[in-house]
Amino acid sequence: MTGQAQERTHDQTHQQPHEQTEGQAVPDAMRYGFVFPGGTAPQQLELAELAEASGWDAVFVWEAAFGVDAWSLLAAMAVRTTRLRLGTLLTPLPWRRPWKVASQLLTVDQLSGGRAILSVGLGAVDESLGTTGEVIDRRQRAQLLDEGLDVIDALLGGDARYAGEHHRVDLDRPEAFGLCLPVQRPRPPVWIVGLWGSERSMRRVLRGDGYLPNLPGGGPGASPLEHLADMRAWLDAHAPDGRTIELVCEGQTPHDDASAAAEQVAAFRDAGATWWIEHRWGGDQHGDAGLAEVRRRVEAGPPRPR
Repeated sequence: MTGQAQERTHDQTHQQPHEQTEGQAVPDAMRYGFVFPGGTAPQQLELAELAEASGWDAVFVWEAAFGVDAWSLLAAMAVRTTRLRLGTLLTPLPWRRPWKVASQLLTVDQLSGGRAILSVGLGAVDESLGTTGEVIDRRQRAQLLDEGLDVIDALLGGDARYAGEHHRVDLDRPEAFGLCLPVQRPRPPVWIVGLWGSERSMRRVLRGDGYLPNLPGGGPGASPLEHLADMRAWLDAHAPDGRTIELVCEGQTPHDDASAAAEQVAAFRDAGATWWIEHRWGGDQHGDAGLAEVRRRVEAGPPRPR
């Protein structure tokens, strides 16, 4: 889907209220996604179709050093779904070639008719995830992240040249650039991890369209709930051009108690969050039991207010 008639702005793709379904009495401006923790490519593709049928707004996949390729999987999902937003959660941009990421992002955006989301961060330095010899110095990763965002913005905006300290790009092919435009303009939404309380990190968040909170000293599963109101106020006060920056939170809700699930997420929505991402990290996330639990939660639908 390309051409002027198919172009979408971020406001068109990310600020529309969710359509109410039968039996849903409470209007809800929050969006609900699910990040798949694992599975084969066919299994995750089937889960995406189930998520769309069950009323979720988005599905996300994570990028491993080796395994099922996130962008190939998203491309398959793009042609098997019609409504779901599709994204990574997340892409460790300092460890990727940003021109390649820009190509992958625009491809999924074109295939999906404007439903792609890119989430980026510094990358997790965790021995349990293995090592591949990538840069682990935090300052250098931050520089690579900033330059990577520069390259993606430049290429998807039609500028084929970029010169930075770490990346240099000269891809002047005017005859091809007309085919390399995303459906969403000026580019698909970019969600950025930011360390709450760090001015430099939070200023980087303002370059994007969504904020993935990282708490100082917070380990896996640390909840930003008590800080959300302050985060929302800071984003609204500092967002350029009066834009609304999505405030994205992750967590787990039960599959067998819709009221409890909705009540849990309501606290995040009331504090200013605009996206809830359901996850099932840890445990048997790559085994049959973990996949069955993910399937049950996906099929139960998002934790919307009733």
